[in-house]
Amino acid sequence: MKTIYTKTISTITFILIFTTSYSQSTLEGVLKNEQDSPIEGVNVVLKGTTTNSTSDVNGKFTIEAKELPFTIIVQYAGFNTKEIKITELPTSPLQIVITTGEEKILSEVVVSSRRRIEKVQDVPIAISVITGKQAEQAGAFNVNRIKELVPSVQLYSSNPRNTGINIRSLGSPFGLTNDGIEPGVGFYVDGVYYARPAATTLDFIDIERIEVLRGPQGSLFGKNTTSGAFNITTRKPSFTSGADFEVSYGNYQYLQAKASITGPLSQKIAGRLSFSGTQRDGLIENIATGKSTNTLNNQGIRGQILFTPTENTNITLAADITTQRPDGYAQVVAGVAPTNRAAYRQFNAIIADLNYQLPSLNAFDRKIDQDTPWRSGQDLGGVSLNVDTKIGIGTLTSTTAWRFWNWDPSNDRDFTGLQVLAKSQNPAKHKQFTQEIRYAGQLSSKLSGVVGVFFIDQTVKIDGTEESGNAQWRFSQSTTNTALWKTPGLFEGYGIHTNAKIHSTSAAVFGQLDWAITDRLHVLPGLRYNYDNKDADYDRKTYGGLQTNDPALIALKKLVYTDQSFVAGADDTDFSGNLTVTYKATDKINAYATYAKSYKPIGVNVAGLPTVSGQPALDLAVIKPEDVNHYELGIKTSPFKNSILNLTLFNTEINDFQTNVQAAELGINRGYLANANKVRVKGAELDASIIINHHFTINGAATYTDGKYVKFTNAPLPLEETGSTVSFKDVSGTDLPGASKWAGSLGGEYTKTAKFFGNTGKFFVAVDGYARSKFSSSPSASKYLIVDGYAIFNTRFGFRTSEGSSVYFWGRNILNKDYYEQLLPAGGNSGHYAGVLGDQRTIGITLKYAL
Repeated sequence: MKTIYTKTISTITFILIFTTSYSQSTLEGVLKNEQDSPIEGVNVVLKGTTTNSTSDVNGKFTIEAKELPFTIIVQYAGFNTKEIKITELPTSPLQIVITTGEEKILSEVVVSSRRRIEKVQDVPIAISVITGKQAEQAGAFNVNRIKELVPSVQLYSSNPRNTGINIRSLGSPFGLTNDGIEPGVGFYVDGVYYARPAATTLDFIDIERIEVLRGPQGSLFGKNTTSGAFNITTRKPSFTSGADFEVSYGNYQYLQAKASITGPLSQKIAGRLSFSGTQRDGLIENIATGKSTNTLNNQGIRGQILFTPTENTNITLAADITTQRPDGYAQVVAGVAPTNRAAYRQFNAIIADLNYQLPSLNAFDRKIDQDTPWRSGQDLGGVSLNVDTKIGIGTLTSTTAWRFWNWDPSNDRDFTGLQVLAKSQNPAKHKQFTQEIRYAGQLSSKLSGVVGVFFIDQTVKIDGTEESGNAQWRFSQSTTNTALWKTPGLFEGYGIHTNAKIHSTSAAVFGQLDWAITDRLHVLPGLRYNYDNKDADYDRKTYGGLQTNDPALIALKKLVYTDQSFVAGADDTDFSGNLTVTYKATDKINAYATYAKSYKPIGVNVAGLPTVSGQPALDLAVIKPEDVNHYELGIKTSPFKNSILNLTLFNTEINDFQTNVQAAELGINRGYLANANKVRVKGAELDASIIINHHFTINGAATYTDGKYVKFTNAPLPLEETGSTVSFKDVSGTDLPGASKWAGSLGGEYTKTAKFFGNTGKFFVAVDGYARSKFSSSPSASKYLIVDGYAIFNTRFGFRTSEGSSVYFWGRNILNKDYYEQLLPAGGNSGHYAGVLGDQRTIGITLKYAL
């Protein structure tokens, strides 16, 4: 627990030493309504820039005033937008009164997804926006929590490497991750693309805004995305000194500390340093060790330097590193499926012969006895340089970044206290370099747009070990010659050492135009040309076990592990694009229709291939690219004062869908990639928010998703059909894994202005819930691997201020619902399967102080 305190104090000390008294001139003001009452939350934007500020509970705001004259734009809720030109700085705070109008607070939220600041209700894209404050108040400190606020998002993680993030049930193959493919959901932080889905398991650091875009986004973002993108913006350095400190404490020894300090370092340079740390004791008891497992232990730090050589140029240098060192991600045996194998090969018969019993037959007793340590260490970080400069009619942006991800795992993939797999470790090191250059602006009175180029170079190196223990013989036994299989030492210490490397490059030219045929009717064509190249080198060598010349014993060893080596590579080019027509029928109704042709690049298998006559099936080494056709209709409305109601209908069809399958061979137990012939996902999404009055706010979202394999004739067998005379199954017409028919969230908050210990702020009480219906947790639907639907509820109450002290209490899963987030079969498909458990009820308190 001392780690977080030590790093927090070090962070604060460092910033205080290097923050100087330099400060640019700033404009100070107070915003009031016609009744002379201050207004909190008014958005103040420096016209022609991305600089903005928000008024506090006293209506006060400050914004950098670099050169005179300049213009500010004042936007808020139920009030007319106001533009004010400042020719000289006032000697006292500028008093601004805004009057009631037809604009709505909820439609005033601004986004930058189209490379310009604009109101989210004007953007012809299905998009959800979560501010940093909303995320903090809801306890959404990573993407796994964000899915409870945006039900179209799904995240499945049996450990950071085996993490898939999907939007509308598309994006990543469901199950174990293969490093040789690209995610279909883009993850961007301040314009920098994060290639590894593991980034989504780490804590957010000092977030200003999270934009979740749904549907293909290939003509707006550097990296092609087939199902959506997370566009995350962090809080930028400010020339006005400020600081935030936050500490949360909860049951299970939960401790989270955050700190962020910003200020001027000279007249043209400002800095920000931010820290986040999270620790928690384990939620699952290991009766073999007497310790709890599935702990949290995350620390992250992010530093930024902003240099403003002129009014029209901003240069930001940023660096970050996040570490995760939990004793965690253990899975609990959730059940046993009878298979089509012989009776002696059924799980219960196997463990009976080994005189073993599971520690519990109820996964929600949260007890394990696994004998191999669970380790999920990862380091993720990098450095980026972003340059924004106004040139002519637009803004030129260059984003250069280098990032790394180091993964150091240990797993017990037999999920028992038996030494079946004594080791299961596949450490990986990933490095990437990206360069994006784009130009965005108003080309004429009727035409605006963005054009860009993007390049990424990635290298992944895997140094893996998988080793058998003294119980391997019984789980692998496939003949009735027990004495031969039981030969002492035959499999003990027998394993494979894997060296694999992937090198991939991708380059693209992309762009999108916005043609205003009339003030209300716009046509937006987009185009993308992409080149992708992937090279894979896979080498697996067996070692250990009984050294023998007996052909019968050697044959048994080869049934468990064999040597395998192959080199594969491919390159590909692709044209893709989209066409959107949007019509603003009234100031309250904005409708759009989109067709997008997208794709996901070629993939390569680097986790072993199935064998044919003892040789790797090299035709499966390279995976064909996905071909995506996407149709979408949307309408964004403000049906009455201070409300929004948005509806989206979508249909996505994918040919050569990249999916993960599980081999029946123990030596291939990490799964491999294959192409399904065709899948289709269609559905509807509803987003609604309403501010009933000054006290009550309600937010809700719902999604209906129908995801099917249209044609998939060579799918793997479901768990219960393991041992059948055929190796594949036609699952055409069945549900896609991970796709719930229904999912939704609903929340409400009551606030009341008050004073607490001399601070003016708001008392608040909030409740929110998230629910989803059942879904398949297997590439081929298995009746044993169906996750039941569930609903969880969270609550919080307390007192918050924009400046000074805030305190609130919170509870997550307050009804203590037992639920699975994922079910997955054990290696070797012996019949038993494990569950990734949702957290039980957690409660705590958060203290925050803002300067």
